[in-house]
Amino acid sequence: MTETWVSTLAQGKADLERASTAQKVADMLRERVLDGELAPGLRLSEEAIGGALGVSRNTLREAFRLLTRDRLLVHEHSRGVFVRRPTGDDVRDLYAARRVIECGALRRWNDVTEALREAARAPVRQAVTRAEKNDWTRAGQANIQFHRAIVRLAGSERLNEESDRLFAELMLAFNVAQEINDFYQSYVPWNLRIVELLNNGEVDQAVGQLTEYLDAAEQDLVSRLEAQ
Repeated sequence: MTETWVSTLAQGKADLERASTAQKVADMLRERVLDGELAPGLRLSEEAIGGALGVSRNTLREAFRLLTRDRLLVHEHSRGVFVRRPTGDDVRDLYAARRVIECGALRRWNDVTEALREAARAPVRQAVTRAEKNDWTRAGQANIQFHRAIVRLAGSERLNEESDRLFAELMLAFNVAQEINDFYQSYVPWNLRIVELLNNGEVDQAVGQLTEYLDAAEQDLVSRLEAQ
């Protein structure tokens, strides 16, 4: 399993080129978290990752430090670096931030370009298609992409970067919860309702639905984590 995702990192080696930096390495690993490829508790091998990307050990360790700061990794003395396992308190904090960021961004729906609005609609359609095929892993990935697209309505690159860190940590929480098919069975239709309200020009109602969604999702995810 480790060899599979490590080998795919080599495909991004060319993208690093001479601008190979710890931040770029950290960004690549964060995307793997967002895609659900790096599970909580996974030990990260400096040799395997450094070899796949062709970066020095010092660069890789700096990337690990950046991701540790973002609460995605944890360093255990004499054992190595591991993908972090979020707690119920982490999830409560994440959703507090999401309410402020996403609900504020969604209110700009009527002020943004059609391209940005379509970027939010498309992941919901993908999630519905994946759900119909019982492909809940990809339905979950599409769900994250929908909420990332909501943040992008705010038009702030800094906010995009910060929210991507939040969503990566959230994906780890989803992975810890496991067996969350019924979680997405409830929330894929909810996202669809939000988009339908937006398409009808009912932005305030869509924000209300998003708030209810976030409240329910937080309670559901925290209960799953704390039951383990």
